Amino acid sequence: MHMKKAGMGVSEEKFCVERIILDEVRLGELAQRQNEIKATSLKEKVRDSMRCSAGQLKIWILTWIPVLSWVPKYSIQENALGDLVSGVSVGIMHLPQGMAYALLASVPPVFGLYTSFYPVLIYFIFGTSRHVSVGTFAVISIMIGGVSERLAPDDRFLTNGTNGSVIVDTVARDELRVKVAAATTLLCGIFQVLLGLVRFGFVVTYLSEPLIRGYTTGAATHVVISQLKYIFGVSPRRFSGPLQLGYTLVDLGSLLPLTHIPTLVVSLVALTALIIVKEINSCYGHKLLLPIPIELMVIIAGTLVSHYTDMRAVNGVDVVGDIPSGLLPPQVPEVCYFSSIVGDAFAVAVVGYAINISLGKTFALKYGYKVDSNQELVALGLCNVIGGFFKCYSVTSSMSRSLVQESSGGKTQVAGLISAVIVLITVLKLGPVFEALPKAVLSTIVFVNLKGMFMQCQDIPVLWKNNKIDLLVWVVTFLCTVLLNLDLGLAASISFTLLTVIFRTQRPRYSLLGRVPDTELYLETESYKEAKEIPGVTIFRSSAMIFYANAELYNEALLEKCGINVAKLLKLKKRKKEEEKHAEKMAKKRQVTEQDKQTGVLRELANRMVISMRNVSEQKHIFIDNGIATVTQGNINLGYQSEQDSDLEDKEEQKKTNIHSIILDFTPVSFIDTVTLKTLKNIIRDFAEVDVTVYIAGCQVCVVQQLERGDFFSESVTKCRLFPSVHDAVLHCLSQSGKELPSSKFALEMPCVTRL
Repeated sequence: MHMKKAGMGVSEEKFCVERIILDEVRLGELAQRQNEIKATSLKEKVRDSMRCSAGQLKIWILTWIPVLSWVPKYSIQENALGDLVSGVSVGIMHLPQGMAYALLASVPPVFGLYTSFYPVLIYFIFGTSRHVSVGTFAVISIMIGGVSERLAPDDRFLTNGTNGSVIVDTVARDELRVKVAAATTLLCGIFQVLLGLVRFGFVVTYLSEPLIRGYTTGAATHVVISQLKYIFGVSPRRFSGPLQLGYTLVDLGSLLPLTHIPTLVVSLVALTALIIVKEINSCYGHKLLLPIPIELMVIIAGTLVSHYTDMRAVNGVDVVGDIPSGLLPPQVPEVCYFSSIVGDAFAVAVVGYAINISLGKTFALKYGYKVDSNQELVALGLCNVIGGFFKCYSVTSSMSRSLVQESSGGKTQVAGLISAVIVLITVLKLGPVFEALPKAVLSTIVFVNLKGMFMQCQDIPVLWKNNKIDLLVWVVTFLCTVLLNLDLGLAASISFTLLTVIFRTQRPRYSLLGRVPDTELYLETESYKEAKEIPGVTIFRSSAMIFYANAELYNEALLEKCGINVAKLLKLKKRKKEEEKHAEKMAKKRQVTEQDKQTGVLRELANRMVISMRNVSEQKHIFIDNGIATVTQGNINLGYQSEQDSDLEDKEEQKKTNIHSIILDFTPVSFIDTVTLKTLKNIIRDFAEVDVTVYIAGCQVCVVQQLERGDFFSESVTKCRLFPSVHDAVLHCLSQSGKELPSSKFALEMPCVTRL
């Protein structure tokens, strides 16, 4: 029954429910529970997936090739202009970032342009996000660069130069590094496609947001330090393994006196221009039709100045060098490197997908469309697999380009297609124009684009306020990434994150629940003043799942919270039984002794009476009789002294723990394992021995089924111990105790009608 009452301008809604107390048996009868829910077998799933019909084939094609589902519905009037402007803007960004991030991947800049072209076309066909810009990204580039430099270090390509000097054969070195990068990209793509086909897209859920942000910030630190050699124009040694950044910084510090001044001047000028215009775009972007393409402007200006002043010959400034025109024919990557790069490829696959899906879901949530996580994994994998045949390196979504694509009016992946056309024109016709571009200019572009990643350090005060465990994950991930290598840092960070999850499940919040007056609500007594414990009934709840790792902790917390010392009560009970047996035995022994004494006394009296009947007085007889009575009474008192002490001790313990029922709130529990099952059986058995009944409330159907399969129920523990709610269990306990303990006023006053 529903009632509505208005008073003092505030509407108070109430309802009143009157029903019988339901346990699991009655609930099953009332709600008609289905004992067997038919689940689709694996054989049926395979048969359904292999079933081919015209409708099924169409659904399959549209699922795996999403472009066919949205291109026919594309509205030129609504989307064309925004996609055109957005595509041109993103294409202009692809050019400098592609060449700059190629330096991070330790491959010639032209391969960065290839990476900005082929994967973008593939994602246009297979991707499901409308706003992300796939292509080169700093973190992925530095991870690929670490693999390339490890398998193709400079030391392997030293040759004799003029005047007895030793130089590096950069042509041979770069050729091998391109092969290594292509092989890593292919293997990375294979991992992603396979994981997508087996619907393993949920794996990214194990990479929490603090972990991803801490990892990308640490990787940005690697990127900055790797570009310092281009800024200062020096050539430090390459280090690998843990603490490589520290060794690199020490080596760079020793080479600072050898700084190439013209290169440093070019870097500072380009860096100043980039920072100023980037800040203008950030502050006044809402007033500009399009962001100022300062990166492209700096590249053009740097190329012109370098070309007309001949910086390479006159000042010794390191430039991009030969950029071939046209596209390369496809070539199978060398799979012989797979055994050496399998770990790195898997790390790149996971990190790339995590960045891509996090950006994709952000835009999808904002604009109200769905991103298929498994299809995104397949799409990104195909970008890498096909890209590997064209000597591209691994790709993912770029945060800066995606934001530009979204803010400049892009609404579909047609914007990505237009950006790929811009890159294609550059590769076919304008590639040789950038041969004189100083590498220092590209390094400054990398520097400035890392601002967004380092701004993630602002997470620290926010996490300190909101969640210190997440802050610890962020900091540990950052430190592991900086101090260890990128792959080792990722593995250590994931391991630490999983440990925090285990720690949280092993240290949940255990609490006792009390009833809020005039309601059926049961809340934590420590958090709510009005939540009062019910005399004789303990309601216990854990905030986390109960499984093998914390089942024993759950048992210990229950004993501590309810205040029942089961072991002591069992000991007292055992002692009482032993004393009862001993008293019984002593009583029988005393009875025999008293009979013997009485017989002896009577004989002695008879003899005395015969010898001197006249001299025996009646008072002496009375004295002897009284003496016997006194001794006998003394023996009785001594026999029962220990029994009385035991009773007092038992009563004191019972006064402390005057509980007849315990209710376990299983609302948070979604599954039961064998360890938890055994723990529950032990809890019920132990408390039953001290005359305390244990009930379970809030069991989900799946938990009840697991209890049934685990042979939890028996003649002594039936389904009548299970209740759909805590309130049902409390009412049952009070009704049971009311029959046994009529003096319990609370049990008699507890209403069965809930009023809110």
